[in-house]
Amino acid sequence: MRLSASTRKSLAISAVAFLLFSLAAELWLSIQHETQTWDEACHIFAGYSYWTRGDFAVNPEHPPFVKLLAALPLLSMTLKAPPRERIFSKEEDFIGAKQFVYSNDAEKILFRTRITAALLTLALAVLVFLAAREMFGFLPAILALTVFAFEPNILAHGALVTTDMGLSCFLFATVYAFYRYLTKPSVARLSLVGLAAGLSLAAKHSGILIFPILIALAIYELSRMPRSTASSRARRPVNMARLAGALVAVVLIAVFILWASYGFHFHPRLGVDAEARVVDYSARLNSQLQKALITDFVRWRLLPESYLYGLADVGITAGFSHTYLFGKVYPHGQWFYFPAAFLIKSTITLIMFLLMLPFAIVLRGAKHRRELWFMTMPPAIYFAVAISSGMNIGVRHILPIYPFLMVLAGWAAAQFAFHRRRWEWIVGLVLACGVVSSLRAFPTYIPYANELWGGPSNTYKYLSDSNVDWGQQLKSVKTYLDRRHIKNCWFAYFAGVVADPQYYGIPCKPLTTIATVWLQPSIEVPASIDGPVLISAGVLSGYEFGPGPLNPYDQFQRLSPTAVIEHGVFVFDGHFEIPLASALNHVTHTRLLEQSGHLDEALSEAQIAVALAPDSVQTQAALGGLLVKSNHPNEARQAFEQALTQATTVHPEMQSGWVPGLRNALK
Repeated sequence: MRLSASTRKSLAISAVAFLLFSLAAELWLSIQHETQTWDEACHIFAGYSYWTRGDFAVNPEHPPFVKLLAALPLLSMTLKAPPRERIFSKEEDFIGAKQFVYSNDAEKILFRTRITAALLTLALAVLVFLAAREMFGFLPAILALTVFAFEPNILAHGALVTTDMGLSCFLFATVYAFYRYLTKPSVARLSLVGLAAGLSLAAKHSGILIFPILIALAIYELSRMPRSTASSRARRPVNMARLAGALVAVVLIAVFILWASYGFHFHPRLGVDAEARVVDYSARLNSQLQKALITDFVRWRLLPESYLYGLADVGITAGFSHTYLFGKVYPHGQWFYFPAAFLIKSTITLIMFLLMLPFAIVLRGAKHRRELWFMTMPPAIYFAVAISSGMNIGVRHILPIYPFLMVLAGWAAAQFAFHRRRWEWIVGLVLACGVVSSLRAFPTYIPYANELWGGPSNTYKYLSDSNVDWGQQLKSVKTYLDRRHIKNCWFAYFAGVVADPQYYGIPCKPLTTIATVWLQPSIEVPASIDGPVLISAGVLSGYEFGPGPLNPYDQFQRLSPTAVIEHGVFVFDGHFEIPLASALNHVTHTRLLEQSGHLDEALSEAQIAVALAPDSVQTQAALGGLLVKSNHPNEARQAFEQALTQATTVHPEMQSGWVPGLRNALK
């Protein structure tokens, strides 16, 4: 029996509403389950500082829009905010952010800001459905929306106060708006393109890629214009000029929106000119073109100083980022990281639907050449840039390609369903497998891996950082400890310095991590400890410190854990010798004492560190520096020579950054 048009419409609306409701429910529940991830406190503190102090010097490595949006519901609360003195200080940003969140009601702050951030995910879901329906029809749209609503990578990051989902939303919105403008040009539609492009710029620095994407789409549009007649050839220059003018208008609107997100403040803080800081910092970039552009932009005041400083920071940070992939730690980014991460982290449903795409193009692609180009070229450009970026710390960095791929996947699956009736059942089965896989991962989506790689319990073997362990497990850790009635324990936690385990009643004493070395909190770490010892995946992998003897927790990689909490925190029982972890903590104390002017005590700490770990570059370099200041040049030289030997013989690819400084110290 054929259904009436009104009945079909009602069913369609019901299906879309159900999927959006399911997405909202999944995000809501994950918000309440997961504790603060690595970047969130800093983003929240920054957004609150923008609103209340006009201080855009906080967290400049990311533009302000998502942070402003997320912090908006905090303005009705009475909150204590720590003062900030330094300009462009990551250390002070993270320390102040932790104080801000956990000296107030952390749970209420996280809930309010995450709920607001999740609105961008729901908006993107609606855009994916609307774009797919307008370009390809209802069935591709409903398939794309289903894939979107149950994609674990979307669910993992869709409610976090980070910039990845914001950029994903606005980048897709810009391309969709540009498509609509080209199909029916108007000032209103062009203005929407400019607005969406501006929000892309204001969401994340990689939003700048919207301009090459729009240029590529415009070039394709020009190539489609007929040239067969004299009149069409005569109109071609006019059409080119009109399209070029539209792109110029988009750029101007977008830059205006970017300035508006900074409150039209050129300086990061009222009365503070940071031109010299931005120019000096950009000088550390490897690219001469980037240096020149940032220097000229700040001197001509074309963009805010905080934005330009953050743009430089993106390039500098990428050059110092380690990569962990398939159990190996690399000193730099690897071109195959994101292809591998995509295949590990994406659902089998999305991958299989995308494998159908070439066949679908052969079958029915001629009707949708323009639409396919609009959904294919943007993710191709973004993915190519991501591969070459060197910043390999999570699949979230390619999250903006997912909405485009989901539309393509929905269209490809629909073409197979249309082609032969029995394929409808196959498409439905593949789609159901993705839904089941997602539901099995609920509510811990961050460590998701698809079944071909063994599921979430095996993700840590292949990937690290925000792919597995990003600081989200503290409530589950507390539950585990309570069930075992554990009151004495040790915890090497990836996000233990930026989050606060004690806030959740976790009694464990902290162990050394890269974050404790960087932010220098005063903790005590003995050379031997008795379990339970909890080590999160980001620390255990060696991603932070390096492989083998560079990793203070290398021995634990060869042990079987007593338990694994949420696929990312490993529990070990027994007695353990951890001299390197203790030594690195003594190095931290050395720096703190040196900064406070207590050189004799700092020297004693450095000597203890060397006694514990004589083969460590860090301990020998710290001792050498203190010996120089204590007027013991010969002993200092011996320490520097030992450090240089270690840096050039023990995993030298991981320790090359030490070599120039040590050689200068020996001159």
